Amino acid sequence: MEREVGTSAGRVLPEGLGREIRGTAGDIAALLDGATDMGLPVPGLEWTVGETAAHLALANGLMADLAAGEERLYGDGTPQSLAAANAQSLAAFPERGAKPLAAMIVQQAEVFLDAVERGPADRTLLTPLGPMDPAVLASYLLTHMLGHGYDLARAVRRPHMIDRGRVELCLPFLKTAMPRVANADAAAGVSARFTLRVRGGEAFGVTFADSTVEVLPAPPEPSDCTILTEPVTFLLIALGRLGPWQAMARGGVLAWGRKPWLAPRFPTLFTAP
Repeated sequence: MEREVGTSAGRVLPEGLGREIRGTAGDIAALLDGATDMGLPVPGLEWTVGETAAHLALANGLMADLAAGEERLYGDGTPQSLAAANAQSLAAFPERGAKPLAAMIVQQAEVFLDAVERGPADRTLLTPLGPMDPAVLASYLLTHMLGHGYDLARAVRRPHMIDRGRVELCLPFLKTAMPRVANADAAAGVSARFTLRVRGGEAFGVTFADSTVEVLPAPPEPSDCTILTEPVTFLLIALGRLGPWQAMARGGVLAWGRKPWLAPRFPTLFTAP
């Protein structure tokens, strides 16, 4: 029977998160096991399949080190610095083979979960996007793997592994990251109160006051714009894989309220890390 990540003092991770981290790593490995050309370009990225898989292996190792309490400098949290750190780490890591990288992705996900299990749930861990507790860092790991797993699936023309349950487990990280990845220039002068609803799941609030962004645990009262998003669409928009107008044309997003025209603008107020 598969064990859940937890300690004698209580569960470290929300129910199912450890299972979905393992499952997503396994799904990515299965994609790579069927990849015959690691030099294929990945749609929407400047990387090949081999480079994307190498980045995932390196990132899972980075997350495992962070979960163990190690300090790893990796940019300063800005998209530009993270991109530079990614390029530097890939240049220093030549492995591009499907089987070795698939094994590393799975292994480092397991190392991460073991490191989480060994420590208390209330630790503060330093990450490229600021301090997080182990549960939010695990949500970050899952989100990162799903984003690039989606990229790899598109490249090799196989079904992706994102589903509603996994998206729900990404929400703690996404809500934590929103204020940290807000685009100050795009948000300048914006004063609005949004309600975000993930279809079949939770609702929360995001408010803008000039360039200050705050995420609320519940919808604000009053709300200027309510945005209802299908779960997979929500994650793809949040990660910059799908544009708001494209999502609305597909019926994946509905908006209403006093200022429904703000809905397509909402994603542009952030820069996906």
